[in-house]
Amino acid sequence: MTEHDVVIVGGGPTGLMLAAELALARVDVALIERREDQSVAGSRAGGLHARTLEVLDQRGVADRFLTEGTPHPGVSFVHPLDMSDLPTRHNYTLALWQRHIERLLAEWVSDLSVPVYGGRQVTGFAQDATGVDVVMADGQHLRAKYLAGCDGGRSQIRKTADIAFVGWDASVSYLIAEGQTRQEPEYGIRRGLQGVNGLGKHEDGKGVRVVLIEPRVNHGDTPSLEDLREGLHAVYGTDFGFHNVTWLSRFSDAARQAESYRKARVLLAGDAAHVHSPVGGQGLNTGVQDAVNLGWKLALVVHGLAPESLLDTYHDERHPVAARVLKNTLAITALSRGDDRTEAAREALSVLLEMDEPRRRYAAMMSGLDIHYDLGEGHPLLGRRMPDLEVATERGAVRVFGLLHDARPVLLNLGDSRALDAIPLPARLKRVEARYDGPWELPALGAVAAPVSVLIRPDGHVAWVGDGTDQGLAQALERWVGRDQA
Repeated sequence: MTEHDVVIVGGGPTGLMLAAELALARVDVALIERREDQSVAGSRAGGLHARTLEVLDQRGVADRFLTEGTPHPGVSFVHPLDMSDLPTRHNYTLALWQRHIERLLAEWVSDLSVPVYGGRQVTGFAQDATGVDVVMADGQHLRAKYLAGCDGGRSQIRKTADIAFVGWDASVSYLIAEGQTRQEPEYGIRRGLQGVNGLGKHEDGKGVRVVLIEPRVNHGDTPSLEDLREGLHAVYGTDFGFHNVTWLSRFSDAARQAESYRKARVLLAGDAAHVHSPVGGQGLNTGVQDAVNLGWKLALVVHGLAPESLLDTYHDERHPVAARVLKNTLAITALSRGDDRTEAAREALSVLLEMDEPRRRYAAMMSGLDIHYDLGEGHPLLGRRMPDLEVATERGAVRVFGLLHDARPVLLNLGDSRALDAIPLPARLKRVEARYDGPWELPALGAVAAPVSVLIRPDGHVAWVGDGTDQGLAQALERWVGRDQA
């Protein structure tokens, strides 16, 4: 039996990001993926939001994605939302198809020497007090201290762990397809009574990509060509001679979430923990951010530097984030319908979203820049993402995100260095003395008072804010950084 500290099931964006995070923390992690490689059928998800780009920037790999994607200046909540004035270096959405995102993540994971069991299917697992035994279809067994299910909306890991998946059933189902047509299609958006349909050119310039609403709600992800032709006829009155289909899939507006993201030594992330309509493009991004929240916490526990209770904060912090995403997709789906009453509501909302404050607030929400973990009362920075400031140090100017490339916590002190000398600091904590005289501004909140010092978690969120003293720092270090090895 082969042993690892952590086994991840599912090699999509969430599983790959989690593997990278654990590898950076020197955890013995392995990944099981049913595909032989990272090839993805069809285009699938089509973009990276600002906060996802920030977490990639925190790890020093954002440029890999930026060189292949195309920036667009906004996001959408039924109405287009310009975000070019939000306080972030990545005040845009990066258009980049999932097949490229997965390829680039897989290359990074390979650089980090993570073993991948490709072309393998997990048939079951059993956990006990010290670990999890994972069984694959070829009879091979793996033993891990923890098992992470990143295996999609129909997650076998979630089902075997008997974690309830609750929420809303589908009210509408969609077909998405790529192929060729014999007639020139009517490119663009067409709004129907139940929502939006669209036809566009494939990125290769030769094929056609279609997203359309089915005449009735259907289930299952294996639709037929006849289903596609029927749907096209219902919306456009013709199927345009659609043929040579290279990808055909079905999705719906069903919205479900795991009741718990953790059951003993089994954890869930990405679509295994939450599914919803792809409107707004939040699914892949939410999963990648799940992984960044979980990775460093799981590493501390695996290394014996923090109690298992730290893993409960993963659920406590990320479950509300996905719950809001689910509600947002339900709202967008409802507001996308084409009847007169919905059109009136959409027009009224659009007037509000053209005003600066609502526009910035919704843009920050849809891009993930406003995420706030409840770490208690205090400075507005507490629990929010640390801005990527350029600070002055003895070695010159450095970006804050550059301090997070190795996924270690950072104590950034911008005041009197003697104020923090009384407390012994864990060896893995990076203490940085710096100066910064510019404004502090947060998406959706605006300007905030400049702190004297901040404790930044490996995921880029602020765990403690100092006012020139060390009050509360010892407790924050114990909770979020853990103890040194004996």
